[in-house]
Amino acid sequence: MPELPEVEVVRRGLAEHAVGRAIGAVEVLHPRSVRRHEPGAADFAARLEGRVPTAARRRGKYLWLVLDSGEMLLSHLGMSGQMLVQPTGKPDERHLRVRLPLSDGTELRFVDQRTFGHVMVDVPGVLVDVPSSVDHITLDPLDPGFVPDVFVRALRARNTEVKRALLDQSLISGVGNIYADEALWRSSLHWARSTREMSGAEATALLGHARDVMTEALEVGGTTFDGLYVNVNGESGYFERGLNAYGRRDRPCGRCGAPIVREAFMNRSSYSCPRCQKPPPPRS
Repeated sequence: MPELPEVEVVRRGLAEHAVGRAIGAVEVLHPRSVRRHEPGAADFAARLEGRVPTAARRRGKYLWLVLDSGEMLLSHLGMSGQMLVQPTGKPDERHLRVRLPLSDGTELRFVDQRTFGHVMVDVPGVLVDVPSSVDHITLDPLDPGFVPDVFVRALRARNTEVKRALLDQSLISGVGNIYADEALWRSSLHWARSTREMSGAEATALLGHARDVMTEALEVGGTTFDGLYVNVNGESGYFERGLNAYGRRDRPCGRCGAPIVREAFMNRSSYSCPRCQKPPPPRS
């Protein structure tokens, strides 16, 4: 699933190629992609036609276009969603789900192979600049308003595995499986380490590594697996080449040489070094 760096790359592309262009007659080609827009596909299209995006914003893994109507076009990419800006007339992608013509002769296309992602029109919530359906999502560590000390205290107050805490979008947003594994590797912490047992220094260092790894990924366009994540121009990111743990099962740890191991975690996988990231003793 695209995480903070990948979604931020898409947001920047939308800011460059979609903001300021009026939206034409919208086509919904697969109803599942607008399933979160409760009034239905026809209402979705009607509320967008003629509107002009004025800004592109993001919180965690959600991104949205602010419209001149005061509403917002909200999207979540899910497992395989792509927001592409293509010239009008270019052949449709096989998994094109929603088409939004733009006034400069291009089209904003929502492409989603697995249809786990979605787009919808939303209104501001408690926070005037955040859609109501995502105003429960907390700030991410790259947001200027993120307060590290608050996160550290909240993390250490939990009684859970540290990776499970990193994936909790009410505690810290934007971190997913890839960058959690990478931050934990850089911190020499096993994913099952108890947050209650972490020192303030360990929690602060972990946050710093999470920020660093996501910033580095952002600089090279994010991480691409299976060709499913691309920017708005269809280009892949290159951070996969810089991964130290995620997806590197049986390959040598770049720090000590021990083979990276893969373990089951929350119906997904967790990758770590068995020597550098020693697992905690079993709980009694």
